[in-house]
Amino acid sequence: MIAVVSTVDLPMRCASTGRLGADMKVKTIVAIAALLAIPASPAFAQFLPPSAGSASASASGWLAGAQLGYNWQRQSFVYGLEGDVSLMNLNSSMTTILPVPFPFIPNPTAVTNAKMDWYGTFRGRLGWTAGPVLFYGTGGVAYGNVELNSTVSNGQTSLGAQAWSARVGWVAGGGIEYMARPDVIFSVNYQYVDFGHVNLASSGTAFGAPISLSASAHMQFQAVTAGVSWLFPPGDKGPHGAWEGMYVGGHAGGAWGDRTSASYSSPVAVPSDARLKRDIVLVGRLDDGLGLYSYRYLWSDAVYVGVMAQEVALIHPDAVVRGGLDDYLRVDYSRLGLKLMTLPEWDARAKGERL
Repeated sequence: MIAVVSTVDLPMRCASTGRLGADMKVKTIVAIAALLAIPASPAFAQFLPPSAGSASASASGWLAGAQLGYNWQRQSFVYGLEGDVSLMNLNSSMTTILPVPFPFIPNPTAVTNAKMDWYGTFRGRLGWTAGPVLFYGTGGVAYGNVELNSTVSNGQTSLGAQAWSARVGWVAGGGIEYMARPDVIFSVNYQYVDFGHVNLASSGTAFGAPISLSASAHMQFQAVTAGVSWLFPPGDKGPHGAWEGMYVGGHAGGAWGDRTSASYSSPVAVPSDARLKRDIVLVGRLDDGLGLYSYRYLWSDAVYVGVMAQEVALIHPDAVVRGGLDDYLRVDYSRLGLKLMTLPEWDARAKGERL
């Protein structure tokens, strides 16, 4: 059982009788006892409404790789199989600054990235040739590595999540090839590749208040490349079409897509620093000498009852943390066994204790 042993000093703006002053003193002492009886809350200072935001982005980048295939030809129709593997740099990246209502409070920051660094395909091809030119369509299976990560930080606490995996999807496209020599083929190629959606979500607490993030990426992209291949005719005896045989070569070009979106929510903790408070009035002291005060923040007319961070730092230094992005002090009320209150909450609890 914790008792209040100090004399309460509560300035009175008006007091018509001595009894009124006595009632106010009793009310204040009872209210302090009610404050100390509240279960510990892991709250840091006062919380504003959560800071929330969202963002979306797409990516563009380069790719380069190699292809290997085989063609068969029947008159003007050419059909075959082709496999390719490409390195690529396709990274949807976005940094979001979440809003806060006051300039001295650091903005929470969120970062999300969706990345693909390689992929491959195995496809069937069907085309039509007119002399040295071949028009073809293609489709088949795609495979590759996809990665999605997201973080949100409010200066004191960070929350992060990551998802990565090897994926199998589908690919479709087409192109034009030109046979410059019987064994050299130049090409312009288009592919549409889709690995589906990757989603992640995470939540936790920061200063006792919820912090959360969610992100989704459609790991789909389109690619246009230019390539060159060397054709090796079949080894058996004829007759064979001009396009028939095994070929191997390389390609390079660009890709775009990878549509990514994310949303975030982070608590905004107002520091307990005395430099950000006004109209400070001592209303009581705890057994260890720590003062309880009524006060207003510089930007608000609401009256709160709580502690001063500078005083807490002298008596309970383990309950105070300095902001990582500012110089203001924050108080962990749970370490003191207290909870920050508005003056109406203080009065309501005091009334309940008296009844």
